[in-house]
Amino acid sequence: MKATHDVEFFEREIDRFLPDRIYDAHTHIWKPEFYSFSDQSVDWTDYQSAMTSLHGTRPTYAMFIPFVGKDSLSYQLEANEWAAQQKDAHPYNRCNFFVKPEDDSDWILEHATRLGATGLKCYHHMANTSPTWEADIQAFLPEHQVRLCHEQNWFITLHIVKKDALANDANIECIRYYCQKYPQMQLILAHSARAFQPTHNLRGLPKLQGLPNLWFDSSANCEPMAHQAIFRILGHERFMYGCDYPVSHLRGRSLGVADSFLWLYEDTPVWGEKHAQINPVLVGLEHLRSLKWACWSEKLTENQIEDIFWNNAARLFHLEDEA
Repeated sequence: MKATHDVEFFEREIDRFLPDRIYDAHTHIWKPEFYSFSDQSVDWTDYQSAMTSLHGTRPTYAMFIPFVGKDSLSYQLEANEWAAQQKDAHPYNRCNFFVKPEDDSDWILEHATRLGATGLKCYHHMANTSPTWEADIQAFLPEHQVRLCHEQNWFITLHIVKKDALANDANIECIRYYCQKYPQMQLILAHSARAFQPTHNLRGLPKLQGLPNLWFDSSANCEPMAHQAIFRILGHERFMYGCDYPVSHLRGRSLGVADSFLWLYEDTPVWGEKHAQINPVLVGLEHLRSLKWACWSEKLTENQIEDIFWNNAARLFHLEDEA
């Protein structure tokens, strides 16, 4: 059942902003044994139901990202198979294949091809680094996997880490190296390049100009300037909306502070002010409002907004093949 304040927020802030159809370029699908997002499995039908809180009745399709925790690696193949099954629910859907850094390219190719996956998902938790939040990209995305994506014309969804994200020289150097050496690989930097602190994008994005195979998804970043920096410095043409379900259905938002960021959740003791009791809305709604503000600030047209919510993903994921 939808909370009244979510519905009111959607109708007031979001509904008139969204185009007629939505492509979600970063969203998760799972069973509890793969990762404990919830104690129940989530399939295509569950996903569709959840998206009505964010998109209303608009047709929504997705690129599904499988995920496993370090304590459930024995389910890696099953998690990839589950994502592929949900991908098969509609011709517009896509999925990528979750990999560990030690996975052999031939093994990845065999199973990703069998499942119809057209990209890879790596994650810093799989790096042999402590803490993994400070891992080099190469520690969880080795070059042989990037080479495979170049050979297969696949994409990679990359959540960069290190405390200063794109303001970190090692991250910049690795991204440029991978994109330039492997031009048929398409690299997607998740969470608007993980610029939950937008100043990191302002510092790093100018150093990533001239890379036609570099893309971004917005996934749950609630800071308008993080998106706006991408639009202004690199252009909106390789920027895609992603809700990052199930994070989208928590309550609260990300917030840039100092030279870092924090997350405010429903149980964070900040919602009672002397003038009001605040009812936090879904992260996905805060995220959509941040996109609205970024598009307004950069004076994007309705057609350019449609690019973000559909056309750019359609080009990357070759949806025209299914038209």
